[in-house]
Amino acid sequence: MIRKPVTINLSTGLEARPVAQLVQVASRYNSEVYVEIGRKKVNAKSIMGMMTLGLDAGEEITLSANGEDEEAAMDSIVNYLCSQ
Repeated sequence: MIRKPVTINLSTGLEARPVAQLVQVASRYNSEVYVEIGRKKVNAKSIMGMMTLGLDAGEEITLSANGEDEEAAMDSIVNYLCSQ
């Protein structure tokens, strides 16, 4: 399992379309991927779960990935959240 703090760099934060794209990125991998902020921990492959977080640009989250392709999953998600 790997964990990494990440600051959301998307100008719009995680609204509906960016959440859908994040879920698509996370769903490419077999690993379990979670997004944590405060006391909330949500499966990054769940659109409804991710929407409940209401994340804005500049917020810091903790990503965690666990599984056979966890490093690739983490790299892709971090790249998505930080490159927009």
